[in-house]
Amino acid sequence: MLAVQVQELVKRFGSDVRAVDGVTFEVEAGTVFGLLGPNGAGKTTIVRILATIIPHDAGVARVLGHDVGSEAQVVRGLIGLAGQFAAVDENLTGKENLQMIGRLNHLPWPVVSERTADLLERFDLTGAASRPAKTYSGGMRRRLDVAAALVARPRVLFLDEPTTGLDPQSRSDVWVMIEQLVQGGTTVLLTTQYLEEADRLADHLVVIDHGKLIAEGTPASLKAGLGATVLDIGMADTDAALRAADALRSARGLNPTVEGTTVELNVDDGPGVVSEALRVLQDCNLAPATLALREPSLDDVFLALTGHRTDSDLATAEDGAKAKGAAK
Repeated sequence: MLAVQVQELVKRFGSDVRAVDGVTFEVEAGTVFGLLGPNGAGKTTIVRILATIIPHDAGVARVLGHDVGSEAQVVRGLIGLAGQFAAVDENLTGKENLQMIGRLNHLPWPVVSERTADLLERFDLTGAASRPAKTYSGGMRRRLDVAAALVARPRVLFLDEPTTGLDPQSRSDVWVMIEQLVQGGTTVLLTTQYLEEADRLADHLVVIDHGKLIAEGTPASLKAGLGATVLDIGMADTDAALRAADALRSARGLNPTVEGTTVELNVDDGPGVVSEALRVLQDCNLAPATLALREPSLDDVFLALTGHRTDSDLATAEDGAKAKGAAK
C-alpha cells in the first residue's frame, strides 16, 4: 500500500505565486521518505497540506488512500505531526504533555497512562517526566514533541525538519529514534535541509527547489548520476578559482563549479583528470593550494541541480507568505 500519494500538487500564496508547483511523488508504506531542499523551497507547505492543516489549490493528495481534503477527519486519525519547533506546553511536565495529547485524542485513561509511560521510557525521558518542559534542553523538547506525535500510534508520521537547531549529539539521537520507528512499522515522511540526514535516513527522496520537484531517487542513485569521483581543487583566492574553472572548462570541456576558493569537478576518471588538471593549471600559471578526490555527496547533487547550496538565503514566496501571516 502507498502511504502517501501526491499528484500535480499546487499551492498558491496570493494570486500569482506558487509555493508548490505541480509536485508529484509516492511514498511506500514502512519507509523513510525524504523531502530535501533549502529553506523556503516548499517542503513545509507540502507537509501542512498532507497533514490537513491548509488546503491545496489543485492536484491530488492522499494518505493511506484517503483524500486529505474530502476525508480530512479520517486522515487526522491516521497521522502524527512534529513540526520544525517543539509544540509542547512548557508549563506542563513531560508526563502531563503526553497525557494531555492522549485525552485530546479521546483515548481511554488506561491507554493514555500505558502509552505515556512507554513513550517516556522509549525516548529516554523517564527521569525528567515530572519536570516542567521549560526546563528541558532543546534535544529533550524535540524528543518530547515527537513522543507526543506518537501517542495516538499513527501509521504515518510527518517530521518537518526534526533536527533543526539541535546539537550534533541530539541530532544523532533523533536519527536513531527515527530508524527505530520505521523498524516498528511506522512510515516517516521527513523534510530536511541537512544532506547528511537525508543520506543516512531516506530510503527514497525528492529534491524540491522553488516549489518544484527537480529530482528524485535513492540517495545512492542521485549521487551515482554525478560520476564516480569528485575532484576538489583549492585555490589561493576566489579570483584564482574562477580563472582555474575557466581554464579547465575550455581545455577539456569539463563543467566545473566554483564554491568560494574551491573548484569542483564531477568525473568518472579521477586519477586521469588530476594529471590533466595539474597540467592545464600549470600552463596558466595557476598553482592549486589543495587537491582532493572523494565520493560524491548529496550536497554535490543539490549544487549540480540548482546551482546553489541548500543553506542559500532564498527569498521565496513561501517565506514571504509566512511573514505576512505572522504580521497579521
